[in-house]
Amino acid sequence: MTEPTDEAHAEAVGRALSSPLRLRILRLCAFDARTNKELAELLAVNPGTMLHHVRTLVNAGMLAPQEERVGARGAREVPYRATGLSWRTHVPGQSVVLIETMRQQLQGVDPEDVDVIWMGLRLNAEHRAELDRRLYELVTEFKERGPDPDGEAASLVVVVHPDLNPPRDTDPPTG
Repeated sequence: MTEPTDEAHAEAVGRALSSPLRLRILRLCAFDARTNKELAELLAVNPGTMLHHVRTLVNAGMLAPQEERVGARGAREVPYRATGLSWRTHVPGQSVVLIETMRQQLQGVDPEDVDVIWMGLRLNAEHRAELDRRLYELVTEFKERGPDPDGEAASLVVVVHPDLNPPRDTDPPTG
């Protein structure tokens, strides 16, 4: 078998990260290895469909099979764990997929349990670069700590985007 080219790997990664369902699979397998059957049940998806999505993630290096185990009825099961390769992987057009994934993740969550911060900023290039750098450093610090043994699962989404809010003309009208 030949090794995939960088271009082929980039295409596989792009395909793997183009689906909200696959992104949700990665979230479910971030800390706990889960079987195809467990994932299908958790996400209310047909096991055959789930197998396709799991294979897509495995082929892209996003999920790794763990040691086989015996299931409830004696069947052999393969659990999968996220490899972490999706962290900071840039895929063109990914923002739309991430927003849809977040929308799906929030279905069934009590709105009172969601903390939202939304604000407008007007930053020059230097301050925008500082914001981006500091956010990345903070999130990376918490990611590298690893999961707390007694921790509760939580998701964090930070969206920084151009604001279509033009500055007000500060010069008074002449006339």
